Amino acid sequence: MQQNGAGETSNGEPSALSFRTPSPLPMATSRVRRFAQEGRAVPQPRVMVVFSPASETDNQEDAAMSNTECEGDEYRKPAITAPSLNLGKPLRTFSPAQEFPEVVPLNVGGTHFTTRLSTLQRYEDTMLAAMFSGRHHIPRDAEGRFFIDRDGKYFGDILNFLREGELPKRDRVRAVYREAQYYALGPLLESLEDIQPLTGEKVRQAFLDLLPYYRENLERIVEIAKLRAMQRKARFAKLKVCVYKEEMPITPYERPLFNSLRFERTESEAKLFEHHCEVDVSFGPWEAVADVYDLLHCIVSDLGERGITVDQQCIGVCDKHLINHYYCKRPIYEFKITWW
Repeated sequence: MQQNGAGETSNGEPSALSFRTPSPLPMATSRVRRFAQEGRAVPQPRVMVVFSPASETDNQEDAAMSNTECEGDEYRKPAITAPSLNLGKPLRTFSPAQEFPEVVPLNVGGTHFTTRLSTLQRYEDTMLAAMFSGRHHIPRDAEGRFFIDRDGKYFGDILNFLREGELPKRDRVRAVYREAQYYALGPLLESLEDIQPLTGEKVRQAFLDLLPYYRENLERIVEIAKLRAMQRKARFAKLKVCVYKEEMPITPYERPLFNSLRFERTESEAKLFEHHCEVDVSFGPWEAVADVYDLLHCIVSDLGERGITVDQQCIGVCDKHLINHYYCKRPIYEFKITWW
C-alpha cells in the first residue's frame, strides 16, 4: 500500500499513520505580502485572555495527573490563591462583664446612696437587678459612684422596700408608684395598689370607665376656657356644662308614661328624645350608683390636679322642648375657671 503526499493511500482512503497537518506559515506570509503590495500597515496581533471554567475533559486529565502525585485529591487546586474579601464590617468584640463590689455606692440624679449589691438584686425581673447583673455598663461619676440618671427624691423609698418591704407614707404613694413603674418593680407596684389613695383611685376609675369621653371632655373644657380668656383678655372664663345621669326625663309628671323606673323604651321612642343641650360640654349618661355630684367631684379634682382652679354651681335645667309635654330637664352647671 502506497501513501501519497496528502496522507492518503493509493485507493483514496485516509492513512492511519499520517500525522502531518497543513502549516499556517505560507498563508500568513502571503497575507503579509498582500498588505505590503497594497501599501497598508500590517495589523498588530491582538491578544484576548478568556477565563472559562475547565471542561469535563480537562478535569478528568487534571484528576489523572494529580492522582499520580497525591492520592485522594478529587479536584485540581488553583494555581493562584484567591484574595481575601474585606467586607468593611468591624469585628464584633466582647467586653468582659462589669463587676460590682459587695457595697455599692450610688449617685441617683445627684443624690448619694449606699446599699448592698444583694439589695439591688433582690427581685430578678426588675430594672435594678438587670442593671447590676454585669450584663450592662453603668457609668461612674468623678468619685467612682455608679450613676443613675433619675431623680433621687424618692429612690430612698425604693431602697427601703427592697431592704425590708417598707411602704411609703400616703402623701408619697403616687410619686413612689411612678418610680416603681420606671424600675419595673412589680412587688412594690402590687403593694401600693392595695393601699390608699391608689385603692380608691381604682374604684373611682371603674366608675369613670362608664363615661368613654371623660378625658376628651376635660381637655375640651381646658381649651375652651383658655381660648375665651385670651380673647377677652380676662382673668377667668365661664362655661356651661351639662352633667346628667339618666337619658330620660325624670320628673314625676313624666315618669308614669314609661314602662318602669329604669325608663326602658323602644328604639322609636329613643329617637324622640335624642337632642343636644345648648352647652359647651356634656357628661352622661351612665348607669351606676354614683350620682351627678360624684361626677362633678371627679371633674373638679382632675382639673385641680393640673393646677386649674374651678368653681361650679347649678344655674338651672335645659328647657328644650322634646315632644308633647316633654322637656329635657337636664341640669346645667356653670364652670368658672380662674387662670391667675
